[in-house]
Amino acid sequence: MSWIDHWSLTATAALFVASALVILFAGVRMSRVSDQLADATGMGEALFGAALLGGSTSLPGIVASVTAAANGLPELAVSNAVGGIAAQTTFLVLADMTHRGVNLEHAAASVENLVNAAMLCALLSLVLLAEAGPQWTWLGVHPMSLVLFGGYALGLRLATQAKGRPSWDAQKTRETITDEPDPENLERSNLGKLWGRFALLAVTVAVAGYLIGSAGIGLVRSTGLSQSLVGGLFTAVATSLPELVTCIAAVRQGALTLAVGVIIGGNTFDVLFIAFADVAYRDGSIYHAITAQPRFIIALTIVLTSVLLLGLIRREKRGIGNVGFEGVLVLSFYLIGFALLSLGLIGD
Repeated sequence: MSWIDHWSLTATAALFVASALVILFAGVRMSRVSDQLADATGMGEALFGAALLGGSTSLPGIVASVTAAANGLPELAVSNAVGGIAAQTTFLVLADMTHRGVNLEHAAASVENLVNAAMLCALLSLVLLAEAGPQWTWLGVHPMSLVLFGGYALGLRLATQAKGRPSWDAQKTRETITDEPDPENLERSNLGKLWGRFALLAVTVAVAGYLIGSAGIGLVRSTGLSQSLVGGLFTAVATSLPELVTCIAAVRQGALTLAVGVIIGGNTFDVLFIAFADVAYRDGSIYHAITAQPRFIIALTIVLTSVLLLGLIRREKRGIGNVGFEGVLVLSFYLIGFALLSLGLIGD
């Protein structure tokens, strides 16, 4: 039983909306601080977006998935994790629409983002492999959870090496916007203050994520909606709002590499939600509690990421609706996929 089980549907929905607004507000502030820290620390936008900002904006999703798993709702936990990745990939298309120049994937070419996108596809595939494999556990945790942590660490290392010793470079065009530090952000006298603000915002979105997760549990038990629909659509989108506002704000500030990096890097980190949820889930391996609907969301997310990766490689300048071919396909696949899920056409 969860403490929210005693709440009415109206109160639960109000908590859900209020927590989402807190996440939205904190995400706006976090984007501004992150751009300054990326320059002041010398990490660069792509690496900072993937390693720190992506992980910090993912805190609401982590807490929501762990909360669901701890309360015995594995499908809600997994669907929230992977549904957030799908939503955030689609958010990149929305951010691209706000960019008046060429296609965002062309202007923000970065080998680090290519590495992270490829690693994301690999990590999601590992989840499907674990679901189809033996039900091994150690202290209630499946070995694949440890593999996911190791794979994520490997991906960060490869991205860091690609930045420091690149053996492949994106061809620079007149429309390519290189990640150049803002001179005002190089002033290190306020570095400690910036880190303090960043940490406070991270704690704020984490607490809001816990409330979102609890509200999601209440919605499942009060409405009778499937865990996969509530997790993959409602809680996933709500906990992903920091990525949306951060991405759009970064585009408006001209930090295009940060905008792409926070989505792709954050998505790679989000796969670890499943590993965290596996630890919190005490009824066996969470991978083997996955049914057809979460599997569908995982497969859909692999497709979305693969299309985005192709767009980063192809680097089309312009297309329909001020986005490239990958943007059109990502948006179409996402809408069709969740329409099928909402209509109950994907098996339980």
